[in-house]
This record gives sequence, C-alpha cells and structure tokens, in this order.
Amino acid sequence: MDQEGKTVPRKKFAAVFMAAGICFAVFGAILGLLFHIKKIYDLPGFLVIIGACLLGYGALQTISTGRKGEEVLFSRKNAKSFFLNYALIFALLVLIIVIIFIEPRFMKFDVLFDILAQSSIRLIIALGIIITLLIAGTDLSAGRMVGLAAVISTSMLQNPDYAHRFFPNLPQVPIILPILLAIFACGIFGAINGFLVAKYNMHPFIATLASSVSIYGICSLYFDMPPNNSQPIGGVRDDFTRLAQTKLFDKVSILVPIAIAVTILMWIILNKTVFGKNIYAIGGNMEAARVSGVNVFKTLMGIFILAGVLYGFGGVLEAARTAGASNQYGYGYELDAIAACCVGGVSLAGGIGKISGIVTGVLIFTVIQYGLQFINVSPMWQQVIKGIIIVVAVAIDLSKYHKVLWH
Repeated sequence: MDQEGKTVPRKKFAAVFMAAGICFAVFGAILGLLFHIKKIYDLPGFLVIIGACLLGYGALQTISTGRKGEEVLFSRKNAKSFFLNYALIFALLVLIIVIIFIEPRFMKFDVLFDILAQSSIRLIIALGIIITLLIAGTDLSAGRMVGLAAVISTSMLQNPDYAHRFFPNLPQVPIILPILLAIFACGIFGAINGFLVAKYNMHPFIATLASSVSIYGICSLYFDMPPNNSQPIGGVRDDFTRLAQTKLFDKVSILVPIAIAVTILMWIILNKTVFGKNIYAIGGNMEAARVSGVNVFKTLMGIFILAGVLYGFGGVLEAARTAGASNQYGYGYELDAIAACCVGGVSLAGGIGKISGIVTGVLIFTVIQYGLQFINVSPMWQQVIKGIIIVVAVAIDLSKYHKVLWH
C-alpha cells in the first residue's frame, strides 16, 4: 500500500461527517418548519435524509476504529481509487441537480417512491444476472424467462366472468399454484442453461442465446393456443394484482420491500454460504477452484437454476404490476440488467462484484431514465445517453481491474 500522503485520526474524520450531517438535518428542518416555500417541494425532507445518512456514516467510522485502524490515509492513489469507484454517482448527482433546475417538481417524495417502485423488478432480474457475470459468463435468456413467467401466471389467474379467458373451463385455482408453476418453468430452463455450460463447457453467451430463442418460441406457441390466439391476456384477478399494486401507507409500492428482501437474501447467499464463495472462486479461476475441491458442475447448475428462479419471480411481479401479459413481455430486460451490473462495478472478467454495486447500478439507470422522461427528453436521446453511460462504466471497470483482465 502506498504510504505517501497525509494521515488523519479516524475519529476526527468521522466527526467531520457527523457535523456535516447535523448541519444538513438542522437546515432541512428549519427550511421545512419556518419557511413554507411551495417551489422547493420536499427539499427539506431530502436534506434531513441526507443529513441522517452522513451522520450514520460518521457513526460507522467511529465504531470501526478498532477494525480499520486509528488513522485514515489521504493520498493520490486513494483519491484516484475513490473517484474511479464513485465517478458515475458524482455524474448522477450532477444530472439530478440539472433536472431539478429544469423541473423543480423532481424534488417531490412521490418521484422518489416512483423511482424505487420502477427499480424493484429490475433489481430482482439484475440479481439473477450478477451470479452469471461473476463466473465471467452472462445470461441472454433472462428477458424471455420474464415473459414466459408472466404469460403462464396470468393465463391461469383470470377472472371467472372475463369474456376472453385463456382457459375457459379452468376453475378458479389457488393463486400460489400458477405462480409456483411459472417460477418452476423458468427454473427448468435455467437448469438447461446450466447443464449446457457445465456438461459441455459451452460458453454461457451461446447457451443462453439458444435458450432465449427457444423460450420465446415456446412462449409464443403457448400464447397462440386457441381460444387466445395471441391476444394480450387481461382480466387478471385482483388477488394477483395486489401482489405488486398494493401501496404501503398509500405511498410506497409493496414491490420495494419485496426487492429489499430478495436483495438481502442474495447478499447472504453470496457472502455467507459455501455456494456463494464457490461462485467467486469459479469466477476468479475455474481450474484452480476445481483443483481446490469445488464441485464446478453442481455450482454452475445451481447458478443458472437460481438465476432462472429470480427471472421467474420477476416475471410474475411484472405481470401482477401491469395486470396482464403477452409474449413480448421482458424483451430487452436482460440487456438493461447486464448494463446495470456493469455500471454497478461487476467485472466482466468474473470474480468481482458486490450486491451493493448492483443496487447502485439499477438505481442509476432508473433515475436517468425517469429523470430524462420527466423533463421530456426524446426517447432516442435517452438511448444515446444510456449507451454512453455503459461505455464509460466498462472503461472505468477496465481501468480498475486492468491487471485482472489482461495478466
């Protein structure tokens, strides 16, 4: 480690953040309580939240003094690493400030809740993608599995009095059965992906590309069955749509706590289980992992089965959110998820990536898309901007992990 630079006592470093947090929180409280300015909307509340976050970070630094050391090193190397790690977040903050200047209504809590709701299903899908990227692979079948799960679940969960039922003579079934069937179907296709990769050493790109095409064909054949004949599925039961359309406290979509729960579960799997450690080991060096006793075949099978289950769950929630489905559901979702993973710091070389990075990547993409729509930027320009962000993210990834990729 480069020791050149200036050291600061960690407690003093923490005190700076805690003082800044208190200032933000107090200023936000004063702004909200004493001044009733309509044009700033919920800015006081956001300032209080920012203050609480800074205060919390400072408290964590104080607590971690024994583990991380008594001093914090400031050096050119550390500064470069910091800006590389958080460059996209800084860019996002600049974009948010620009959007707020153009359209102050962006400072409303309702906007934040909408962004979190839109991020939730994307996050669940990205959590499936990350475990395939961690082994230096990918999964191009994710989007089509989302569509398959959406079609299967909604086809069996229509109202009895709906005029164009997919199965006219199907009695009303417990809601859990079609959901489990949809997720199970995606798990089966995930197992096929895993078998092709593990048994025949087929590159995940080719294996999942073939699966993607096949899944779309199978879904379309199912969707085209009479009497449906490729008509969008509607008339979905209320007990199904409530799974994704319920609002907690009339504000927060129920999708948000669901996504948080899935994120925590995946964090535990990747960080606290043998299976998770084996994923990182295979991504770092498959042959070395095999020699050290890792069952590569079972691990690869488990990776793609788990990914398929997550795609299926995401597809069910997407169908419940929109109260319908068609065979076109999920198209391109895998590309957005892969891009979010890249933005979130998952190395394309495998073996490097964190759940926290995925959350950040998904939020960055959702904020950008939502924000640009909010200020009426052309969808074509939105695609251009997203493309630039992906290129910049991968370039940063290459600069951080150059030795891992090329030596």
